[in-house]
Amino acid sequence: MNIPQVNELISKGIKVIDPQTTYIDKSVKITGKGIEIHPNTFIKGETEINDNCTIGPNSFLNNAKIDRNVKITFSHVEDSHVEDNCTIGPYSRIRNNSEIGKNVTIGNFAEIKASTIGENSRINHYSYLGDAFLGTNVNIGAGTITCNYDGEKKNRTSIGDNSFIGAGTMLIAPIKIGKNAKTGAGSVVTKNVNDFVTVVGNPAKILDNA
Repeated sequence: MNIPQVNELISKGIKVIDPQTTYIDKSVKITGKGIEIHPNTFIKGETEINDNCTIGPNSFLNNAKIDRNVKITFSHVEDSHVEDNCTIGPYSRIRNNSEIGKNVTIGNFAEIKASTIGENSRINHYSYLGDAFLGTNVNIGAGTITCNYDGEKKNRTSIGDNSFIGAGTMLIAPIKIGKNAKTGAGSVVTKNVNDFVTVVGNPAKILDNA
């Protein structure tokens, strides 16, 4: 714990539920209003937290920039930026210079690594997105994985605006999914998918009369 730093924040109006189980580095900037920090939370490095955020319980932030109206529960955010009105967790991990756009939901057991997630997108359950770019209003179904490592190098996945990725989809990078595209549950996508196209199966093929 870092009681002097915590007490200083409390004196400035930051609500720390349990100072005895909260650690906050002196380098951290918490200057907004309406902030609550819950027990067993560690906030380190050059982290910055803005207005009306709820952090914790059981969360770890390191070199994270957290904008307004963000809720982070039982989760880990490191070297990344979370924009306004996002909900993170429980049990999620965001790392390696990821950018999380406004109004994004990242639910339980999701990992985001070196990725950009566009506004209003949803990654609700049990997914891994690595080296990925998502446009706006993208839905990622449970169990989706960007298969970004081929044994030698990391590869990129791009998913266009308004696309719907079905549960259990494997996206074999490098790959590009167009705007308003869809993948069926359990698809293994090995080739680029054009705009407004639905693919299904293993390997995924265009669905007739989609």
